[in-house]
Amino acid sequence: MDRSRAIIIATVLVIVSIAAPLGSMMYLAWTRAVNEEQGRLELFARRAIQRADISLREIRSALYAVEPLNLLPCSPDHIARMRRLTVNTRVVDEIGYFENGLLKCTSWGLVSERIQQTPADFVTEDGIEVTLRMQPLVSSGNPMMALQYRSHNVLTVPSRFADVILDPGMRLAVATAAGQILGDLNAPDPEVVRRVVANPVNGIDDERLIAVARGDNMVAVTMEPRSFLFERMRAEELRLIPIGVLLSVLMVGLVMWSLRRRLSPLGELEIAVRKREFIVHYQPIIELASGNCIGAEALVRWMRPDGSLVLPDLFVPLAEDSGLILAITDQVIDEVIKDLGVLLVNDRSVHVAVNLGADDIRTGRIIDVLQQALARSGVEAAQIWLEATERGFINVLPARLTLGNARALGHAVVIDDFGTGYSSLSHLQSLPLDALKIDKTFIDTIGTDSAISSVTPHIIGMARTLFLKIVAEGVETEEQAEYLRRQKVDYAQGWLYAMPMPAAAFIAFHRQNRSAQEVVAKAAQEEGAVQRDPD
Repeated sequence: MDRSRAIIIATVLVIVSIAAPLGSMMYLAWTRAVNEEQGRLELFARRAIQRADISLREIRSALYAVEPLNLLPCSPDHIARMRRLTVNTRVVDEIGYFENGLLKCTSWGLVSERIQQTPADFVTEDGIEVTLRMQPLVSSGNPMMALQYRSHNVLTVPSRFADVILDPGMRLAVATAAGQILGDLNAPDPEVVRRVVANPVNGIDDERLIAVARGDNMVAVTMEPRSFLFERMRAEELRLIPIGVLLSVLMVGLVMWSLRRRLSPLGELEIAVRKREFIVHYQPIIELASGNCIGAEALVRWMRPDGSLVLPDLFVPLAEDSGLILAITDQVIDEVIKDLGVLLVNDRSVHVAVNLGADDIRTGRIIDVLQQALARSGVEAAQIWLEATERGFINVLPARLTLGNARALGHAVVIDDFGTGYSSLSHLQSLPLDALKIDKTFIDTIGTDSAISSVTPHIIGMARTLFLKIVAEGVETEEQAEYLRRQKVDYAQGWLYAMPMPAAAFIAFHRQNRSAQEVVAKAAQEEGAVQRDPD
């Protein structure tokens, strides 16, 4: 992921970090407002159910008290009894006595008119016939509800079944489970009440907020205008929006911290390691005496997603300081086996030099990594040379142990960039080494009047004294190569021969080099034969 893409993603995340918490808090405020307001409405509905139950019990008690009739019907004693029950029962407005379907007398007295019993709308489980709305002919007045048990009936005001005090704007209805409205306050829409009773759950629509409470065979429905929610929602927002702002600040801070970390060199390097963005280029190593390509040094490159390459000088020091060099070394070894495994198996004279970091040497973990990689490849340990800079020898004892184990397995060990650090002859003598690589800094002084030009022959002499092979790196001119040949230096690498190249290019280079050397060798052999036999 390049920097511009990371910035775009971070910008989107910042917007989301601001919008999501604030939006969530507003949604939560709305949800809490709805739930709390519905809870308040439900409380009134439960009170209405309780009030309706009380009213029904009182009416039932009055009917049971006047039945069975043990007095002469419509006698003064009978009318007095009905009158006492009416006066002493709050929800009873009138009690009447029917005979053969005709009203004979009421708690008001005898009835002279012919009044027939009103048909019932439904019958309760205990046999009480209920007429939801009727016009009392004896007492006149507003429509009432009639409840009849055997010969007696009770008239009551329907609002007694919704006898609670509501807040302004609320509407209430108490209905049967079948949707018949027993009582109501503030005239709720009957169609809405029936729809809610059919599916008795709390809800909200475009116009109103609805809450429901259930009782024995009754359902209470309370509702209020949807606009009543806004005041409660504003109160919730005052509590929740500051929390949303705080969360937004924290999330934006986290995004910015992540962006800075992502765009920092170390952050990008960590991502590169995780995504295995490292590839290997190979710089040929030439045997000076013969001109043969006998191997290559594996040089790690960081290939970004956009295809650009980052040279090791820019990321290896950071990788070593952060400990990421271990994972990078593992990837390099895997890439070497994948890239050149077939070549190494087919030509045992070829080797690849792999650079080790100080942590690789100090921990000794590289031995196990190499063994696992080689075990499944067919490549021999002797074909993998291990190069370590002088920095890897700071801790001499661990270095001696790791390098000794490597040599015991068959790996050749090379000290890289010799002379640029602080290695001494005592270091070289105490470490298990096979070769010494002369740094390019000294090679560049060959044929010049530089003050350090005299150091190169001393390094060569030191290596000869310790019986080490010598590799010269950074060879760029034929003059330098000729000087190194005269000094009996074993191997060289540098732009004079080839620049670092991808695996396919190196394989082609190696093939061409071997073919060319075979031609040279054949020509030399034929020339020798001619000299021996001039005829």
